[in-house]
Amino acid sequence: MNITFTGQRALVTGAAHGIGRAIARALVEAGAEVVGADIRDHTDGGAHAADASIRFVRADLTLKPEVSSLVETTGPFDILVHSAGGVVGQVGRPLEEVPEADWHAILAANMTSSFLLAQALAPAMKARRAGRMIMIASGAGLDISLTGIQAYAAAKAGEIGLTRQLAHELGPFGVTVNAIAPGFVRSNPTTERQWESYGPEGQAQLVGRIAMRRIGLVEDISAATLFLASRHASWITGQCLPVDGGK
Repeated sequence: MNITFTGQRALVTGAAHGIGRAIARALVEAGAEVVGADIRDHTDGGAHAADASIRFVRADLTLKPEVSSLVETTGPFDILVHSAGGVVGQVGRPLEEVPEADWHAILAANMTSSFLLAQALAPAMKARRAGRMIMIASGAGLDISLTGIQAYAAAKAGEIGLTRQLAHELGPFGVTVNAIAPGFVRSNPTTERQWESYGPEGQAQLVGRIAMRRIGLVEDISAATLFLASRHASWITGQCLPVDGGK
């Protein structure tokens, strides 16, 4: 299967490091012109030959004016891959100890940003009657979250629900909307700290629950993303693809 994106433009969020950076690099290597957006400094994500071809932009994707400005100044785009989000520095706590502001911060970083990006990119995609939107959700949106963070599980489930709804709204215009739900991937400082917190016994238990008996790689997620962004997935929409090694 030959997957190429020559002549196409992609916006990848969360591109400063981890899964988002891997997806941005993979799209560049497949011929796409890529804009990578993140609130973080992209120079923390290591060095790779493909990085020189990525146009990095700092933006807070929870704020509509910044999302609108990002799309107006760097668009239009054929492909959106929304990988930004995460736990915004939080850790698992008992329900009664979670401040309301922390709840809203995680919903904004994951679910609100998905809505704002889709809203900003949809008009041009509808006008061209073509487009791909891919939300990098989480296995936490299909099951419980290993982080123990209530808002993260809720936000990722909401992101998957938004994906299904947008697929039906945008499908008549030739735009597909899908989500990917990664399993555990050691992809950034947060997931490294989480992995270390389990200790040898907990790590072995986690791996033992995975059918393939290994945790994920960023390349596993980028490969699935490229497929859903390609012409080969033109009749796939409204789906959430778990990429988790089998559970």
